[in-house]
Amino acid sequence: MELSSTDLIVLKEAYARLENPSLAIRLSSAVGMPVETVAKQLAKKAPQAVMDVVDNSTRKAIEFVMRNTVRTLTQEEHTAASPRMHQAAAATTGAVSGFFGIHALVVELPVTTGIMFRSIVDIARAEGESPQDDETIINAMQVFTMGSGLSDKDDAAETSYYGARLALGKAVTDALQYLASQGVPNAGAPVLMRLVAVIAHRFGMVVTQKAMAQALPIVGAVGGGLVNTMFISHFQDMARGHFSIRRLERQYGVDKVRESYQLLIEDDGE
Repeated sequence: MELSSTDLIVLKEAYARLENPSLAIRLSSAVGMPVETVAKQLAKKAPQAVMDVVDNSTRKAIEFVMRNTVRTLTQEEHTAASPRMHQAAAATTGAVSGFFGIHALVVELPVTTGIMFRSIVDIARAEGESPQDDETIINAMQVFTMGSGLSDKDDAAETSYYGARLALGKAVTDALQYLASQGVPNAGAPVLMRLVAVIAHRFGMVVTQKAMAQALPIVGAVGGGLVNTMFISHFQDMARGHFSIRRLERQYGVDKVRESYQLLIEDDGE
């Protein structure tokens, strides 16, 4: 079955979000700098001190989501997602972090990530998924791996949306099998810790961009609250793209949606 004209528009919008990460664009618009200037700054190799803080912070942040935030999710009755509420909360934590500098990231990032995760699940629910479903939770965590536009090997296939999903395939499958068999998850289980490690590594690429953005003098003058607002907006876009595609996959099948998505990539490359 071919995608309807309406659903093809949905797929095109998801493609635009997922294959053209907007963090640099959002920041350049907010601070009045050319996007090329901001993108160049974000692409610079971060100092080792920043990398050390980011490595420590991202793992703690994803572990925090796994151990704490997941347990408190509830099935909301309303159907529309509420991104602005979560943006305001993230801006508050970012403002506090911005005051204390890069080393505050270890404390701030788990809180901000927990807020972002709730927003991601909220978007998933609005697309027809249940916050109580293990598959929804694992897919929500996958959103943190999307949209960096970077990889250690600069592999275009690996940084594409479906490439990122494929790279996480075994870790995700193992985690889902564990959750299905155990009923009550143990956040410290080795299979879940492996998933945390993979997600934290990829999430760290975008967190590094966030840290580098906060180091820009003009951004630092505006404050960490602005950067966090852009940060959560970025992942909200990734979530909208990801979960709208999952909705289409439930309707048309994974193969048909992936085939249509690939055609968009090919058309974009011509």
